Amino acid sequence: MNTFKTMILMVTLTVMLVGAGAILGGRVGMTIALIFAFGINFITYWFSDKIVLKMYGARQVTEAEAPEFYSMVRRLATKAGLPMPKVYIIDEDQPNAFATGRNPENGAVAATTGIMRILSKEELEGVMAHELAHIKNRDILVSTIAAALAGAISYLAQMAQWAMIFGGRSDDEGSNPIASIVMMIVAPIAAMLVQMAISRSREYGADEGGAKIVGNPLYLANALEKLDYASRQIPMNANPATSHMFIVNPLSGGSLLKLFSTHPPIEDRIARLRAMRVR
Repeated sequence: MNTFKTMILMVTLTVMLVGAGAILGGRVGMTIALIFAFGINFITYWFSDKIVLKMYGARQVTEAEAPEFYSMVRRLATKAGLPMPKVYIIDEDQPNAFATGRNPENGAVAATTGIMRILSKEELEGVMAHELAHIKNRDILVSTIAAALAGAISYLAQMAQWAMIFGGRSDDEGSNPIASIVMMIVAPIAAMLVQMAISRSREYGADEGGAKIVGNPLYLANALEKLDYASRQIPMNANPATSHMFIVNPLSGGSLLKLFSTHPPIEDRIARLRAMRVR
């Protein structure tokens, strides 16, 4: 169901991109937006993992440097049928974790020092299984494409705004200025909402997949309870553009509307996990 929902949302983003291009810039605007989307997608697909790991000062560790954590990840990766990912530790007090990498062969998992301090061994296993599920489901690829499409829509709207300020207009005879104004305002917001809905859907999928990998959904459910509370108490200097990657929103201390959140409500995630029965 989550996969089907994600597919529908991705199609919606694509239709929005084509429609926005047609309304705001005709064929030329649509072509520019598509080229921009492919360019952003190419860059983020190949380099986003390196960028985000460097952004948070992640340090790659070997089995000799972090034997318990490394062997935990290896054991879970084997159970998930995945190649061994690269393992990183972030010197950060807020307990959190994320996965990155363009495919399972280039996967990486990162955990903060804070998460290792407050979680039990079983709870940490639940968290890392969740991150490995992201890699197995290729959620990084899905998120990258969604971000590229949403970014292209926003960029196209900005182009149209500048064209209107400087007196430019579409050469199409059927161009509707009112529709263009409405699209400039509505399209970027709608694209952002769809992108966030995709992110929330993938979190539910990773929760379910992680519970199956580790073998007990309560491990992750208990971890999420602790992480939700701790993330509100311990601030993190996180970039909003990367907040969707973490297992819990590192910016959740604010009173964000659920509609504009990159993560599903923690209470809903916990309830779903506790209702699961993993064989």
